[in-house]
This record gives sequence, structure tokens and C-alpha cells, in this order.
Amino acid sequence: MTKNKYESKKAVIVLADGTVVRGEGFGAVGEVDGEFVFNTGMVGYVESITDPSYWGQILIQTYPLIGNYGVNPEDFESDRPKIRGFVVRECIDTPSHFTSVMSLPEWLEKESVPGISRVDTRMLTQKIRVMGTQLGILKVYYDDEKVDIDGLLHKARKVQDPNRRNLAAEVSTRKIKEHTPAKENGYTIVLLDFGVKKSIILNLLELGFKVIQVPHDTPPEKIMSFEPDGVVISNGPGDPAILDYAFKTVRGLIEYGLPVFGICLGNQLISLALGATTYKLKFGHRGQNHPSIDLETSRVLITSQNHGFAVSKESLEGSGLKLTHLNVNDGTVEGVEMEDKPVFGVQFHPEASPGPYDARIYFEKFLKLVEKNKN
Repeated sequence: MTKNKYESKKAVIVLADGTVVRGEGFGAVGEVDGEFVFNTGMVGYVESITDPSYWGQILIQTYPLIGNYGVNPEDFESDRPKIRGFVVRECIDTPSHFTSVMSLPEWLEKESVPGISRVDTRMLTQKIRVMGTQLGILKVYYDDEKVDIDGLLHKARKVQDPNRRNLAAEVSTRKIKEHTPAKENGYTIVLLDFGVKKSIILNLLELGFKVIQVPHDTPPEKIMSFEPDGVVISNGPGDPAILDYAFKTVRGLIEYGLPVFGICLGNQLISLALGATTYKLKFGHRGQNHPSIDLETSRVLITSQNHGFAVSKESLEGSGLKLTHLNVNDGTVEGVEMEDKPVFGVQFHPEASPGPYDARIYFEKFLKLVEKNKN
């Protein structure tokens, strides 16, 4: 019997708390460190792997069967994988789907991303839910290599929390880009990029906006030089509280009176710019079935989410922001809106990709604000 080439790799997870988990390796041979987080989605692994909001993180999929429909570049949310490593219960290396161009193991090997399979992802998820997100190391190696577990444990205990870095700066565009829709609606908007997903841009183009994508540190004066009719503040990775320069930018844009729409990290930056505070969630919200209630209509939306920080509900008092959405599961803030200006944000991902389309209405809400402000 011919030996499958993926079976020649072994892998091990070593967490800072001393947990050691051995499994089968796939993807690239190598060693990475980072923050271990989990995603509860049953599908959409390609979108998650390429989502810039996962920069600095090692992603655990709770759904046990990953890779069965292969990899299609049309599903990419950025140019390449943004995760540090990938953890699954079972990795399928023989995909079956007419759009697939390669298998998941082939893709991750090509992109130098290590993966581990045949591990108890339920145990790892339960640990994170109880103890919070974990720092540690994922190592993939050939099965004839000897691995120094004690040495890895020593290194795991010294892994730096990636959220201490400005992760958004590392994934933001470095140059200004213009995106033109097939049919223009007559409005130009600036997209302030802190790690934007491709699908956000596509949704804006679908509504007819001309989109000018600018780097994360673009000052308000430069943004206003494009004479925009509105601004979208994108999603992105990391702790929003360290982006103090962004608070000033967002505050300046609000003072200009422009319609402003914040998505995920963008929602947090609007809140911080107006004096609210944020905090780290114990294990975050990452998946495609998170219920969020619109407090004005009492409508519950099933949403796609990917964040590890949230806005403090108590800190909204006196900020000029009103609470518009709450997470049904834990009561955390998932939407804010200014009472006297055309500014709002949502903590979930209205573009989905993957996930349900319930929340796409907020792109249309932004369009209506732009139209109203222009007229």
C-alpha cells in the first residue's frame, strides 16, 4: 500500500499552561506561535483562513470535518492566508467540489501555514471557553524528527500576546487603491483599511459606490482631499485600544459631518473616538450563527462574527452614542449610533462571507445616510 504523503507529517500543540496535544501534521512543516482561538462555523474555512482579522492567531475549527470542498480562490477575503496555523479534527485531502482548484493541505503547504489534525478540538475549545484564549506553539514536523517538548514548553511560556502589537498596521493596504463599480450611484466613499475583507468592498461596489481604499494611518485632511460623501471604517485584527492615532482620525471625520459606518473594529474605533472604552472578551465571538438583537425593532439577526474585543456598555453613557444592538448570547454591545450625526457601527459582519445575509441591510442604511446627507 502506497503511503499518503500527508501521513509522513506529525504535529504537536504546546500551550503556555503546559497542555501538550499531539496529532497528524498537514500543510507546511514549521513552527509558529500565537493566540489560539476557535471558530464555530460549519463552512467557510477558506474565507476564515484569509480573513485579516485572524492575523496573529492560530485558528481552531470546532466543526469536525474540514477541507471536503477544497479551495477556490474566489472565496479568498484577502490575497493569501492570514492565520498563523490551523487546527482541525479531521482534514480532508481529497476534496469534492467543481470549483476546487486544490486541496486544503496543498494550499496551506504552498502558503507556508502549518496545520494539525486528528486532535480533540472539543477539548481545546472547552479549555478556551473556561480559561480564555490561549498562547502557545504549533509545530509540524516529519515523523522521523525528534521533538524537544520541554524546549517547546519553555518557548510557549514566553510567547508574546500578538494583541500587544499594532496588528492592523501589518495587514492594512500600504497604498491608496481605487475601486470602480460596474454602475456608479454618483457617490464616492473612503474606506479606511485596518484589515478589510474583500467582501466588504464588493458589497459597497454592488451598491454603486466608488471606493477609495486608504491605509490605516491616513490623516483626516488627506481623506477629505478626496471629497468623499462618506467613510467606512473597516474590520481588522487586534486590540482597538492601542490605535490611539485612529481615534483622532475618526473623531476628525465625525466633526466634518460625514456619514461614517464602522464594521467590527470600525465599530470599536467609533466608540473609542467618542470617549467609550473597550475590553477583551474571554474567548471572543467567531462563527456564523451569532444572534444579535436590534433594540429599535426587536428583530433578531443571525450574524457572522469575528472579534475578540467589545465596547463597554457602561462607557457609552455621556459619549453621544446610543446602544442599538446587543448580542443575544451574552449581552455584549453589537451596535452603536450617534444621536445627532449620521454615524453608526455594528460589531458583526454585515458582508457575511461566510454566513447568513440578514445584516446586509446595514450597507443599504449607509447608502441612505449618504443620500440624505448629500441632499
